[in-house]
Amino acid sequence: MLQDVADLNLSDCNGKVGVPRQLVITKDPSSIPDAAVKAGLTLPLVAKPLVVDGSAKSHELSLAYDQLSLSKLEPPLVLQEFVNHGGVLFKVYIVGEAIKVVRRFSLPDVNKCQLLNNGGVFRFPRVSCASACADDADLDPCVAELPPRPLLERLARELRRRLGLRLFNMDIIRELGTRDRFYVIDINYFPGYGKMPEYEHIFTDFLLSLVHS
Repeated sequence: MLQDVADLNLSDCNGKVGVPRQLVITKDPSSIPDAAVKAGLTLPLVAKPLVVDGSAKSHELSLAYDQLSLSKLEPPLVLQEFVNHGGVLFKVYIVGEAIKVVRRFSLPDVNKCQLLNNGGVFRFPRVSCASACADDADLDPCVAELPPRPLLERLARELRRRLGLRLFNMDIIRELGTRDRFYVIDINYFPGYGKMPEYEHIFTDFLLSLVHS
């Protein structure tokens, strides 16, 4: 699904959208360091479970600081280059034509000093869950500013068409130090909408629109 984002050209929508470089690992942890080097991935790397089944473990992220530690990860997983983003992500919910955005706390930024002096794998359970809401937090405006609405509308419209989905969400980050450079780091089809603001009205309108069409 992220490849469909990479294939888009949204440079005329008040921002640029891409995806971090990533690699799917299905087996053999010992091969991960070499595979990451061959794929040109830059440390640190985020490791995400490939199978998301609703269990606590399926929501656990790991951040690997060095090549040696990559062999300690547990496939199947996706390795994704980490992009500093001010510790905040934007969870974008799509319900038919409706778009709703909430801020969530995310993984902390990593500086060069940390990268040189730290080793190992750090695990982060339940990143960006509903309890990590950042909408009311006192944040730097450069970090907290929502992605431009025209960009989100174009992105949602293109993904609806390419993926054939009407119910999905995206996790989007803004690269630290920029205003218009965004990355889609995850897409989920038929996500949990219970914590989306005004979800009852939005969902009812969506279902009624299906009936009328």
